[in-house]
Amino acid sequence: MLPAPLTMEVRRGAVAELGALLADSRVATSGRVAVAVGRGQGDHIESLIAPQLGEAEVFRVADGSVDAAVSLGADLRKAAYEVVVGVGGGKTIDVTKYAASLAGIPMVAVATNLSHDGICSPTASLVYEGGKGSFGVPMPLAILVDLDFVHNAPESLVRAGVGDVVSNLSAIDDWQLGNVERGEPIDGLACSMSRTAAEALIGRGDSIESDAFLTVLAESLILSGMSMVIAGSSRPASGGDHEILHAVDQLFPGTSNHGELAGIGAAFCFFLREDEARVTQVVDCLRRHKLPVVPADIGLTGQQFAEAVALAPATRPGRYTILEHLRMQDSEIHDRVGDYVRAFGS
Repeated sequence: MLPAPLTMEVRRGAVAELGALLADSRVATSGRVAVAVGRGQGDHIESLIAPQLGEAEVFRVADGSVDAAVSLGADLRKAAYEVVVGVGGGKTIDVTKYAASLAGIPMVAVATNLSHDGICSPTASLVYEGGKGSFGVPMPLAILVDLDFVHNAPESLVRAGVGDVVSNLSAIDDWQLGNVERGEPIDGLACSMSRTAAEALIGRGDSIESDAFLTVLAESLILSGMSMVIAGSSRPASGGDHEILHAVDQLFPGTSNHGELAGIGAAFCFFLREDEARVTQVVDCLRRHKLPVVPADIGLTGQQFAEAVALAPATRPGRYTILEHLRMQDSEIHDRVGDYVRAFGS
């Protein structure tokens, strides 16, 4: 099990006060600090942190690809930096995490968005050879979330974080199913952390307009990421819901974002389990936060979504979920998708 982060803070002004963290001798002792920022917000972020940087150097992350991470990793190795700080959204943080692992140095994550649990997860989702791949990385040394930036981020991306957290409930049920049916080892603490993250969020009546809600969302996403660190895999936060997500990404790239697809996947998996109480709770939560519920909400037909469900098990070979358990034929998948749409399409 890897150690917990040195610090975790969710507040306004975190980026503007980044210098205080960089001055902490537990983060860096020699002053050799690199900062990675994305292309979109790079100029604004650099203007905020420039007065505090000292000897630190700012690098621009071109995109969310493996090539970008390898390039940044090479730059970090050349100058023997002690730590790298990734400031930005999911792509920037994932590239920085992977680059830090290549350079063999710790990484600090400063999140400006809350679209998924990659803030501190032990994986980096990067574009590779035309598709997306997940790469194992160490978790960040410290995690900051700047609520000023989150409030200014596109609403759809912030709301997507809700879908990603809520999908934990489906992932946990899948893990427990794998334990019962196949004797798969299960980590109780990881399950508890993942479930706590989702339950803290799913019933709240407020939303992304309030600092209180965003703080809980940030804490839930971070707790979800830490549950994966403890488990040593993505199991407590990725089940049949994420298999469907990855299948949609493969078959219909650009359809929707990670959290939105995770939310739909979770609702559909609970529908397959015939867990009426939970599927109703998940669908109500998705609707409350203006997230898609049925395939048409993301521009897919029922047939296209059924194709993704059929492909889904192949996206995570060896992972046992409700999809592998039911072993549905194409005709049955089509029928169940139709039933789901009729039940929740309104």
